[in-house]
Amino acid sequence: MKKEEQFNQIFQEHYPKVFRLCKGYFNGDEYFADDATQEVFIKVWEKLEQFRNESSISTWIYRITVNTCLLYLRKEKTKKEVSTDSFPILQIDDYSEEKEVKLKKMYECIQKLDETGKMIILMVLEGIDYDKISEVVGISEETLRVRIHRIKKSLTQCIQQ
Repeated sequence: MKKEEQFNQIFQEHYPKVFRLCKGYFNGDEYFADDATQEVFIKVWEKLEQFRNESSISTWIYRITVNTCLLYLRKEKTKKEVSTDSFPILQIDDYSEEKEVKLKKMYECIQKLDETGKMIILMVLEGIDYDKISEVVGISEETLRVRIHRIKKSLTQCIQQ
């Protein structure tokens, strides 16, 4: 398979997941998420021939995504703070202000987590399998399950405040 065909297939399959993961890192801000997602796929294109199949392609892409988002956040903090005051209005049919408020509160609570906690919960919310998450984060599945339990408990308490 040609590099272009392989990349197009990867892009089609992984773009929505990468975008949602980035969106979680940027507190729901689609502008920043879109920029970071584009950066991720530029890196995937540049490094595709170096991928050694030591992990699954999705694990490799998630690792690139997390690193790109963290790098992007660090760069933005030196320039200016990312505004968390305004959220884009979701373009969905079953939109309700109550859901918007809950979503905003959830993003605010996720932002309070440490970098690893944020990475873990965003991947859990994306439905990524625990074995892939543990591989990306670099911890055992047992430790991951404990961390997820603690993160969920912390988020529940935060959201209820």
